[in-house]
Amino acid sequence: MPNRRFADGEVVMGRWPGSVLYYEVQVTGYNDVTHLYTVKYKDGTELELKESDIRSQSSFKHRKSQSSSSSPSRRSASRSRSRSPGRPAKGRRRSSSQSRERKDDKKKTVQETNLVLLKLNENNTRRYNGEPDSTERNDTSCKILEQKFKPDLEIQRVLDQYSLHPRKEEKKKEEIYSEKKIFETVKTIQKPSPKTEELEFGGRIGTFAMIFFLPATVFYLLLMCRQDDPSLMNFPPPLPALESLWETRVFGVFLLWFFLQALFYLLPIGKVVEGLPLSNGRKLQYRINGFYAFVLTAVSIGTLMYFQFELLYLYDHFMQFAVSAATFSMGLSIYLYLRSLKAPEEDLAPGGNSGYLVYDFFTGHELNPRIGSFDLKYFCELRPGLIGWVIINLAMLLAEMKVQNQSMPSLSMILVNSFQLLYVLDALWNEEAVLTTMDITHDGFGFMLAFGDLVWVPFVYSLQAFYLVHHPIAVSWPAASAITILNCIGYYIFRSANHQKNKFRRNPSDPKLAYLKVIPTATGKGLLVTGWWGFVRHPNYLGDIIMALAWSLPCGFNHILPYFYVIYFICLLIHREARDELHCKKKYGLAWERYCQRVPYRIFPYIY
Repeated sequence: MPNRRFADGEVVMGRWPGSVLYYEVQVTGYNDVTHLYTVKYKDGTELELKESDIRSQSSFKHRKSQSSSSSPSRRSASRSRSRSPGRPAKGRRRSSSQSRERKDDKKKTVQETNLVLLKLNENNTRRYNGEPDSTERNDTSCKILEQKFKPDLEIQRVLDQYSLHPRKEEKKKEEIYSEKKIFETVKTIQKPSPKTEELEFGGRIGTFAMIFFLPATVFYLLLMCRQDDPSLMNFPPPLPALESLWETRVFGVFLLWFFLQALFYLLPIGKVVEGLPLSNGRKLQYRINGFYAFVLTAVSIGTLMYFQFELLYLYDHFMQFAVSAATFSMGLSIYLYLRSLKAPEEDLAPGGNSGYLVYDFFTGHELNPRIGSFDLKYFCELRPGLIGWVIINLAMLLAEMKVQNQSMPSLSMILVNSFQLLYVLDALWNEEAVLTTMDITHDGFGFMLAFGDLVWVPFVYSLQAFYLVHHPIAVSWPAASAITILNCIGYYIFRSANHQKNKFRRNPSDPKLAYLKVIPTATGKGLLVTGWWGFVRHPNYLGDIIMALAWSLPCGFNHILPYFYVIYFICLLIHREARDELHCKKKYGLAWERYCQRVPYRIFPYIY
């Protein structure tokens, strides 16, 4: 076991991760297994550093004394004395000495510049190999160069005015030390996207299986809902003829719906906002007009119904619409993967850059695929599937009235439609908040999101309404009131927690958020420990699960099928929570451990 070099309590100089800057730190501990030192910065931030990233203070003081011994001001004063008219011969000798001195100083500056640029290249190489890194490193390095070399360049220009060298040679040297040259060199260093090392969803085998398992699950659930007895014991359900699952006209209607929503997205209405900074510091622009698209869709559907268009067509061809959506999502996924092969490294998704075809195809290889200003992932996230979910629910409401021969929909159907309509309207009204989610900032756009947005959301999330068409449930007014209160509680937790998080992410210095307490982290961001985020680590997930339960309760307890969404949602959120935990632990280090000690419960208070 290697000997420990620095003792606890010793004050040393620690390199800030991802930069060439060293700061005064105090050693607080040492891990014999990982051979990492725990150090504490003056601002209270604690990090784990390698021994190679720690220097003694004496080495820095030694360098400082060396640099001060050849101060430019002394050389300048020496040069001015050497030009005295009364001592011409001696002045020439001093001028020659100063010339050599300047050459040595400039050579030292060039070497130091190359050393810093070489360090930047090393950092980029590590990022390409998948090591964790901060998104602000290139910017930080540019600032280091600007602060380090700008004063020397200004002094050098003044000194060169009195130099005895030919002007041609001075121009050549000035070009070498030009600030523009230095900063252009730094800016040309591109940040490649790190390779994905930790694979999710069972890796290559798991993602390959899920490409077939997800569509099969959707079709199984829809077939079961049509059965008189949708018990899980009646497996498998009667399978329809393959030719009955496809109809070109239905596929054409689906394409019309998709491109109609694309047209609404492109309308120059609504504000344009910037998303969070990408890994290269760039911010993409997004038009926020999802709520307007919903209003235009409602007007269009109302107009069609006024002219006797039968919305029941959607119910009668429900399975065919599901097959059409699945086919389209597969074609879209293939297109997305093929175009991602030509995308720049910096545009690739950090979670979908493994180098394995099936895995990257499933999780999404490119982070933000765009056709011009048309963002494909952002568009599919909220428009065709989410608004389509509401239209499907409306069609099921009308179908229930026809199938059950009722003059008005049942109370159960009204509750399901109302709760889910509120959820969709909330998402569209707070559309800007989706820009801070993992789907936009981290996940690529591949089969997982394409199928989820276009197939899973509209056809699985509407499962309760589809179930009630053939299995009506009578709900009393007291029970309906209790279910409504439960949904309101879940919605309040969900919305207030997300509102708190989004406001803090956008502007942590907002005076309205001054009451919030945070734990500072090495990234410069803070972890909320008050409000909902001081109650559990993922309060928005808690609100989601409560609402999902309220959506299923109107379907009664005769079968477990309507509760599939609740079970799925709990499994999904636990998976997301585990992924978030791993991501945050890597990103925030010891600060995240302190946060977990402060907020021990993940989703369910006093349970999990």
